[in-house]
Amino acid sequence: MYKTIFILIAEGFEEVEALTPLDLLRRVGINAVLVSCSDRLAVRGAHGVKVVCDTLIDNLEDENVEDAFGVILPGGLPGAENLRDSEGVKYILRDMMAARKMVAAICAAPIALKSADVIEGKRITSYPGFEDQFKGARYMDENVVIDGNLITSRGPALAMDFSLAIVEHLCGTEKRHSLAQELLCNLK
Repeated sequence: MYKTIFILIAEGFEEVEALTPLDLLRRVGINAVLVSCSDRLAVRGAHGVKVVCDTLIDNLEDENVEDAFGVILPGGLPGAENLRDSEGVKYILRDMMAARKMVAAICAAPIALKSADVIEGKRITSYPGFEDQFKGARYMDENVVIDGNLITSRGPALAMDFSLAIVEHLCGTEKRHSLAQELLCNLK
C-alpha cells in the first residue's frame, strides 16, 4: 500500500457510500483509513450498521494529514450534518484543498465542503434537494462531477461510479477499467 486516503465518517453516515470506496481503494492497494469523527472508534450508520474505524480524527497529527493523498466524505443524515459541524473536518478539508489533494464527497456530504469554504467557483453535485445550499459553487445536475482535485456525486446508487472515479483519479484510467471489469461493472 503506497497512498493513504482518509474516509471521514460520523454518526448517521450512509453505509454504502463509506464502505464502497473503502473496499475499492483497498483492492487497488491504497491505504484507505476509516476515521471516526466522534470520540469513539465504533460509529453507527444511518441504517444501524456499526463500523469500527481505524482511528479517531483527534488522533490525526498534522504530518498524517500532510502525507495523505486525499479525503472522502460519505453522505447520509445526520452523518453529513455531523461532518459539516466538525471543526476537525473543516481543518482537514481546508488543508487538502490548499494542497490540491483529492477531496471527494457524495450525497449530502458536500454541505461539509460548503461549511469549510472550499467550493467557491467549483463545479459540484449532491443529493437532489441540497442545491440551494451551495451558493458560490457551480451546481451540476450530473451523477459524478470532477473539478480538478474535487470529486462529488449524488447518492447511494452511485457509490460504485463515485468510487471508480476516485480510483481513476488516484491510479489512472487503466486501473479503473481493470477494476470495473473485475467487479463486473460493465455487464448489461
